[in-house]
Parts: sequence; structure tokens; C-alpha cells
Amino acid sequence: MNVVYNSEHFSVLAYPVCQGFELVDKTSGRMLFLHGIEANCFEAAINQIPAGRRDIETIDEFLDDYCSGSAAPIYLH
Repeated sequence: MNVVYNSEHFSVLAYPVCQGFELVDKTSGRMLFLHGIEANCFEAAINQIPAGRRDIETIDEFLDDYCSGSAAPIYLH
């Protein structure tokens, strides 16, 4: 597992062995795990953000949009 992005509101963890990403919305307490083609699409979409616009606000907004409707609540056992 590698932390590839971390802000006050979101974390993105990469799982190279699983070829996946875990998106964690810290504010809403929800997460989304992407693997396979979904992970490839996510990586391609985030790489389309121009380098000059890759600030915390832009990336957090992108992640919020990406997670909306798909992310599941995080439950602690």
C-alpha cells in the first residue's frame, strides 16, 4: 500500500499488487475501492488534470465528484 495523495479531506491509497486504489473521504466517512478497469479509468482521469491546476482544492473537488453516489460508509468493527 502506498499513500499517493493525502489532504485534510481525502486520502488516496494505491495497492499495486491488487492494481487498485482506495479513495477515502475523511469528511463524510466514506470510501471507494477501485480495481481493474475502474482503477485504470480513475488514474487516466486524474492524470488529465493539468499539472498547473493540481492543487489541493482542485484534486479534492475531483475526488468529491468521483466518490459522490458510489462511495460506501466506513464501518469500524
